[in-house]
Amino acid sequence: MLGLEIREEGIFVTLIDSLKFIDVQLQGWLMESSQILIAGVGGIGCSWAKGAWSRCDSEADILLIDADNESFSGVESGHVLRLGTVVDKLGCASLPPLAEQRMRSVSSVVSKLMEPVELVILLTGLGGGTGTGAAHEFARQARLSGAIVIAVSAMPFEVQSTRLKIAEDGFDRLDKFAHVTVRLSLERLARQAREKGRSWQMGAEWVEDLVDGLVRTLLRMGLINLDLMDLRAIVEQEGNATLLVGMGEPEEPEKILHSAMMAPLAALDVSGATGCLIQIEGGLGMTLSQVDSVARLFTEALDSDAQVILGARVSEDLANTIRVVTLLAGIKDSNQPQ
Repeated sequence: MLGLEIREEGIFVTLIDSLKFIDVQLQGWLMESSQILIAGVGGIGCSWAKGAWSRCDSEADILLIDADNESFSGVESGHVLRLGTVVDKLGCASLPPLAEQRMRSVSSVVSKLMEPVELVILLTGLGGGTGTGAAHEFARQARLSGAIVIAVSAMPFEVQSTRLKIAEDGFDRLDKFAHVTVRLSLERLARQAREKGRSWQMGAEWVEDLVDGLVRTLLRMGLINLDLMDLRAIVEQEGNATLLVGMGEPEEPEKILHSAMMAPLAALDVSGATGCLIQIEGGLGMTLSQVDSVARLFTEALDSDAQVILGARVSEDLANTIRVVTLLAGIKDSNQPQ
C-alpha cells in the first residue's frame, strides 16, 4: 500500500521515491473485473448503471434490479433480478415495503452472485418503490458478503415533497449499510444537463465519469497504483464520506478543482476530512509536477493529520486532460459540536 503524508516538503519527493518500486512490487495488486460489480436498482439506477458500464468498456460486471423488464434492455451479458411476477404489471411502484420484501426473497441468488465481488458501486434513485425499498436491502446483503459498498443515490426534486420524504427515509436506511452513500441532487443535475442541452433522465455524465474512474483505478496498472486495501482504509473511517470527480486541462489545476466542487451533490462541507483517496489520471504528456499541483489543491482543505493515499495513471484516451476521482471520508456532520 502506498500512503501519502502531507509534509512541509510536499508530496513531490514522495512521488519520486514511490516510482522506484512500481514494476517490482505492484504487479499482483490489480483486481479482476469480476470483483467489481456495477449495480443499478430501480429505473433510473438501471439506466445509469448501463451507461456507466458501457463507458468503462464493460470491464466490471453489471447487475440490474427492477420490477420492470424495460430496465433490462440493452445488456446482453449482465445479471438481472426482476422483483416482480408475470401477472404483476405495476411492479413495485410507490411500494417500498414490497420491493424490500422481494429483495429479501432473492437473497440466496444474491449470495451466490456476490461470491467473487469485492466492490459494489450501487446506483439508484430514491423516492419511488424499487429504489427506495430494494437498494438498502441489496446493500445489506452485499455488505454481509464482505464487499465494500459505494452507493450513489439520486434525491427527488424539492417540489416533490411526498417523494422527498420517502427518499429521506430510504437514504437513512441505505446509509446504514453502505460504506459510502453519496446524495446526488436532481435539482443540480437537471440544471447542469439543461446548460449542456442534455437530458438527465437518459444518463448522467457525472455518474459515468465517477464509475469509470473508480473502475480504472482498481483494474488498470498505473504509475502509482491504488488497491482494495487502500480503498478500505479510507471508507472505514468514522464520519460521513463522499465522492468527487473533476476534469480539466493540466495547466489549470484550479479549474479541475472547481469542476469537482460543481458536482451535482447535496451540500456537504468536506473541509476537515480525515481521510482521502485520490486518483489522478491524465494523457501521455502528464508530468509529476502536474500531479503534484493537482494533489496539493485537492488536499489543502483536509485535516492536518489526514490520511491521504494517492494514485496516478497515464491513459492515452484522455489526451490533454486530467481527471481526478476523490473519495473523502471522516467528514464531520454539520450538526455535530466541534
